[in-house]
Amino acid sequence: MTEYLDVDVRPILRAGGEPFSVIMAAVDNIAPGQGIRLFAPFKPVPLFGVMAGKGFDHSETEIGGGEWQVLFTPMEAPPPAPVPAAQAGGQWPEPKIRLDNRELDPPEPMVRILAAAETLGPGETLSALLAREPVFLFPQLERRGFNWLGGFLPDGVTYELTVRAPS
Repeated sequence: MTEYLDVDVRPILRAGGEPFSVIMAAVDNIAPGQGIRLFAPFKPVPLFGVMAGKGFDHSETEIGGGEWQVLFTPMEAPPPAPVPAAQAGGQWPEPKIRLDNRELDPPEPMVRILAAAETLGPGETLSALLAREPVFLFPQLERRGFNWLGGFLPDGVTYELTVRAPS
């Protein structure tokens, strides 16, 4: 029977923080065979792929008020091969769509970017400004076949992401 380490990210998100580093620290500190019981104010779908890459299956339960409990249980089989990193090959066209998501709370920036990306034609790009690095978005983009480039602007607080649709 798997024992679970409880990680409650609801207070972090309500305060406007980013819980990804807290979750990854918990993953790094659990004992072999131990799992994580995550409490979140929304269903953390992007985290499912990240945790699968680290060797965890998941099962989720809505606990009321839109909040979720997710059990991340160690897989018995080895995790799948890591998803390839972003690819920058070739010239990228000027963005067809520009989004400013800096004032939005998670997961709204990710939802808006994924929805806009689905409207791009082959090889077209979109550009998005964000208040933080979208670590949960990267595996979602790669899973859908999009390439991306990103980094912080010289102001040190604005993250610019460019997404290119598959050709």
